[in-house]
Amino acid sequence: MNSNSSTLEAIARFFNFRELQTNFRIEIIAGFTTFMTMAYILIVNPAILSNAIFLQTSGDLFGELAIATALASALATLVMGLYAKYPFALAPGMGLNAYFAFSVVLKLGIPWRVALAAILIEGLIFIALTLSQFRTKIITAIPEGIKHAVAAGIGLFIAYIALTGAKIIVTDVATTTTLGNLNDPIVLITIAGILITSALIVRRVTGALLLGILATAGLGWILGIVPWPQGIIGLPQLPVDLFGQGIIGLKQVLEVNFFQIFTITFVFFFVDLFDTVGTLTGLGMKAGYINQQGEFPRVTEAFMADAVGTTTGAIFGTSTVTTYIESASGISEGGRSGFTAVVVAILFTISIFFIPLLSAIPSFATAPALIIVGVLMMGSVQYIRWDDPAESIPAFLTIFMMPLSYSIADGLAVGLITYPLIKSCQGKFHETNISMWILAVIFILKFVFVGK
Repeated sequence: MNSNSSTLEAIARFFNFRELQTNFRIEIIAGFTTFMTMAYILIVNPAILSNAIFLQTSGDLFGELAIATALASALATLVMGLYAKYPFALAPGMGLNAYFAFSVVLKLGIPWRVALAAILIEGLIFIALTLSQFRTKIITAIPEGIKHAVAAGIGLFIAYIALTGAKIIVTDVATTTTLGNLNDPIVLITIAGILITSALIVRRVTGALLLGILATAGLGWILGIVPWPQGIIGLPQLPVDLFGQGIIGLKQVLEVNFFQIFTITFVFFFVDLFDTVGTLTGLGMKAGYINQQGEFPRVTEAFMADAVGTTTGAIFGTSTVTTYIESASGISEGGRSGFTAVVVAILFTISIFFIPLLSAIPSFATAPALIIVGVLMMGSVQYIRWDDPAESIPAFLTIFMMPLSYSIADGLAVGLITYPLIKSCQGKFHETNISMWILAVIFILKFVFVGK
């Protein structure tokens, strides 16, 4: 037996390929698919943060922010793959980056280095809470029906993001949302991409989601709807003006209003906590990791990867790093082990040399893949007890609120508030526990004092 074979066998044993019924080919395709569905963050995150993080003028640190995004994502995802051994990828969270830039820095006038310090503090708190098993207990406390609802809700949320990003669904003054312009070339190409991806799926073609992304992007380039890549390889611009600025910001924290810093840190903490809980629950249900007792093996390690990602991300110079719902695309391709995450981490690292190429892949190219992932994740609804109103109403509200509130955390909140209340009204108070009531009260207080 040669050394290469021995190495591959050792890797397969480390990631439990045989037990998980997977192999290198499946895991590599899953890793590529996950990366392609979330590669947009390499462009979108620096574009958003550039509004707040700059030296002289907005955008002058765009290149450094792109590299910081890639490195923070790579490190956090690598920890997830090697330590937690799950196929989940991490990157700076959408929504939280907008809150950082527009609400904290631009609206409140908090210096961006201090805002990074607040995220660093949040990450350190998460590490402490993870070591104390606090976050693990939250996962266990969530009722089975709500867990299935979270998976389905994330599926709808992913599809909704994809449809709006591709302009198939657009805003409307009279009806809030409506069908987009079917004469729009982007809409037509996206619809074509959905049909191509669906055809690949029903034919059970390996790597169907990844091929769908490439086919949709290719159509956009060939038809001239979006420009061809201006380049393929570019030398990375190291984040020398960003690295460690969150630590420097700690020295300036005392110079800022304490209540503001406390509120900002709390919002980052709360949204990240329950976004991560909701995402991990949905992905765990989709991949079959959560057992009948609601137990999620190695979820503490998964939370630790998330906490380390947030902490190191602040040091690199980017907003809160969190587990990504787009990981569901890789899971749908069969990714089941941490090797999928390792592949994603490697691709994020390599991507620092391919920013010109990745930036040319339009956001609508990922829409077909995300819509198909939404379809697959909706399968969880079959496990909800629809004949029991005390189970079905909270589950439905969880599913319904996630896409409409544009928040996994808020959808989960509605479900966890209504579940114990409706169970009690049904005369089944004994089917609730103290943990459910504590979570319900926490969410109620959050809505009262923090708002959305």
